[in-house]
Amino acid sequence: MKKRILSVLLAAAICSALLSGCGKNKKDSPKEDVTLIIKAPELALNSVTRPEIAESGMFLQMAGEAFADQYEAANVTIRIEAFDYIDEMEAITGCFDTDDATDILYEGYFNMASYLHTGRVVPLDDIISDELRNDIDDAYWAMSMADGKTYMMPFLSMQNILIYNKELFRECGLDAYLTDDTIIQNWTLEDWNTILDTLAANLPDRTYPIMMYGKNNQGDTHIMSFLRSYGSTIFDSEGNFDFEDERVIEALTWLQNGVDRGWYPPHPENLEIADCNELFLNGQLAISLFNNASFTLYDDIGEYGFVNFPGDVATSFITGFEIFDNGDALKVQAAKDFVRFLYENEEWLELSAGNIPASSAVAEKYQDQISMLNEFTANSVHVVDFMNNSPNWQGSDTSVRNVFWPQIRALLAMEITPKECASALNRDCNAALKIGRQNSTLHE
Repeated sequence: MKKRILSVLLAAAICSALLSGCGKNKKDSPKEDVTLIIKAPELALNSVTRPEIAESGMFLQMAGEAFADQYEAANVTIRIEAFDYIDEMEAITGCFDTDDATDILYEGYFNMASYLHTGRVVPLDDIISDELRNDIDDAYWAMSMADGKTYMMPFLSMQNILIYNKELFRECGLDAYLTDDTIIQNWTLEDWNTILDTLAANLPDRTYPIMMYGKNNQGDTHIMSFLRSYGSTIFDSEGNFDFEDERVIEALTWLQNGVDRGWYPPHPENLEIADCNELFLNGQLAISLFNNASFTLYDDIGEYGFVNFPGDVATSFITGFEIFDNGDALKVQAAKDFVRFLYENEEWLELSAGNIPASSAVAEKYQDQISMLNEFTANSVHVVDFMNNSPNWQGSDTSVRNVFWPQIRALLAMEITPKECASALNRDCNAALKIGRQNSTLHE
């Protein structure tokens, strides 16, 4: 497994062995030694309070040093490990019951949620004060819970919407849909049909109206957002998928019709998200994906407009913490104390300002420095919980993410009808949920 290890010996007892005057020798200390392994993918931090802390590993290293310097219950050694996304399963589940097992994970809920059902992730309600509970929006907490217990701690988030090229809209006579500010718009389905048909008829050669892709499993979040365009939640009251809802079939029909109506780049079934992003940045695509991590890609954000997915839908990618029980109660307690330390100290909690902070107090304090924060905050009423706390969303060949995309690929390739696609999606995705529920074990 390719990984970068940043090992930091942080305890005062260890410091005394390296530098004179740093505290009493470890052998004279009654405190036990604890090593906490904190893992994270190589995530950019994008903080307005400490711009020099550019990525998650640096943040966790510095916070770990500050924590260990003041921790009284044990001599703490912090080890930071960064992993590539392609190595994630090896870095997390592949290291269970080894000396490299994860104690704390800092990552997006999209990936972290799948680990709850291993029985290794501990509930965190005992470290959440009433003040912290009230400082973070209920919607974040709802996405952090399973079976009434809180297993993940929200730190920051990114909101997923769509971005459009104003110049291409002007060239096609769509000035009426443009705004002079960064408000996140909502267009009716009639508007969407008019806009996409007009773009298809008037854009230059090799320039296309909107992104679409079906090559691999990367598009599940966004394609499922499209499937809500006619008002379906795509889940039933029992938490199962309901892709055979007539409103979902209408949305699938709308998606497939876009192939013949020239809405997408040619053969979208063979494209992935990166292909569409490249087209948009090259001015060859009028509408594409956007979230608040994308600002650095654009020199003049005023040349672009913003809109929710059809049906007035947005999604949110939350990043935060979870703690694993590897059979050592002292390590679990130290890990909990580290996470609590982060949330109780403004210096570290405020590093979330830059993206959308989970903390309302931090968001209010830095609202003038965070790009489009007010717009994203106002748009939160349109955010849906796309995963619906579902088990087995990803991580195996039988997961929701891996059985969803082949049917969308077939739909875009015109190999199956919308009704056939809906039936296959219900069959395959609900089978994935069933496997997840059968194998699910939550830590008490």
